[in-house]
Amino acid sequence: MYDVVLSPCPDYRQEHCLAALEAALTPIGGLDWVKPGMRVGIKANLVAAMKPETAVTTHPALLGALSQLLRQRGAVPVIGDSPGNLFNGPVLHRVYHTAGLTELDAELNENFDTLECEFPQAAVCKTFTATAWLKDCDGIINFCKLKSHGMMGLSGAAKNLFGTIPGTMKPEYHFRFPDAMDFGRMIVDLDEYWKPQLHLVDAVVAMEGNGPTAGTPRPVGCVLAGRNPHSLDLLLARLIGLPPAEIPTLAAALERNLCPGAAEELSILGPWQDFVQPGFETVAQRSGLQFQNVARGRAGALFSSFLQRSIAPRPQVEAAACIGCAKCAGICPAKAITMRRKLPQIDRSACIRCFCCQEFCPKGAMKVKRPPLARLLT
Repeated sequence: MYDVVLSPCPDYRQEHCLAALEAALTPIGGLDWVKPGMRVGIKANLVAAMKPETAVTTHPALLGALSQLLRQRGAVPVIGDSPGNLFNGPVLHRVYHTAGLTELDAELNENFDTLECEFPQAAVCKTFTATAWLKDCDGIINFCKLKSHGMMGLSGAAKNLFGTIPGTMKPEYHFRFPDAMDFGRMIVDLDEYWKPQLHLVDAVVAMEGNGPTAGTPRPVGCVLAGRNPHSLDLLLARLIGLPPAEIPTLAAALERNLCPGAAEELSILGPWQDFVQPGFETVAQRSGLQFQNVARGRAGALFSSFLQRSIAPRPQVEAAACIGCAKCAGICPAKAITMRRKLPQIDRSACIRCFCCQEFCPKGAMKVKRPPLARLLT
């Protein structure tokens, strides 16, 4: 059995999407578990009300093609997510409409309840609040979008399950797990809790740069499928030139022996080498992942603290692009942002570098910046 199947898909024309999905799914029996009458939840990436051409959300052409394949098996596809906003009808309806989903032959989730979950086997997240709609489904397909990410480096299959946390509660989890590695462990816990039967990646057009919502679309030209989100992410990291050690979810998965250490150890079907993306713009290294073992004791702690202050990337507003909406101040879990003269001011001593402000800025005015010392060293 293959770990990952990569299928070329040159664009979002419906016939190309359908052919690419069938080619990706058939070798792994991707939909063999689907039976007539089943309600299958498709956990898409619908992080914000953005048009498909922005490459922020899973493209509707692929979601439509998957829905068609599920309908052919007599199942009912249900598409949903919890964006970084209120988890209610008005917000989700706007997202569905803007993301181009309203004309698909699928149900769009209308259950906006939440539930309290317990997961004793978790590494760090033994209790959490989740959106309830996936519990009403008989199976789950995780359909993510390949994007760069300010905190996690990569927004792929594993990170997409963070969308099961209700939108306005997401900043609480950033504050609960401010260290990048602990945040990665939390996401792996969510992956292990939900255990989707199938993971798919929209890499027809990816996002590079200031991801996951304000970056630049970049054509890649493929769709990927697999049963293990970390194996998929391992190959995605290889395609965009990002070392696995710089992706907290992959580092956390490796701790638990949930994936190998390198993409070359995977069993891959498809010409993946043809889709490697030279010069793909990723976000600089997050804090908390490097220099932890340079020195022991107090000296090591002081050195690590110095590096985090002096080298770690940080959010910084681009004043010319800021509209003074104060959304960054409202969403900051550490309450490190205040508005002065309609511009956000960041208290660096309070900032936990979760990059919520960067992720949810409606104009992309909050950027991930590398401090001068980091730029000088490299």
